[in-house]
Amino acid sequence: MKIYSIVRIGDEYVVRAGEKSVLKVASRRRAAQLVTDAVELLHSQDTPPLSPQAPDEPSIARDPRGMPDPSEVP
Repeated sequence: MKIYSIVRIGDEYVVRAGEKSVLKVASRRRAAQLVTDAVELLHSQDTPPLSPQAPDEPSIARDPRGMPDPSEVP
């Protein structure tokens, strides 16, 4: 997980991830909200799906017997 910080430079606030500056905003409150949102998104990506057993849509599978010869079809 990255370490986020907010640094004031002049009249702006810079959101940093580790040692890298990623965003400038005019409001410290907005910068804090963006950091909170980013952390929540990263945590949501770490959690596994709720039901990995059944897919939402049916899948199309090939018939293992293959396609019958047209001359044998009644």
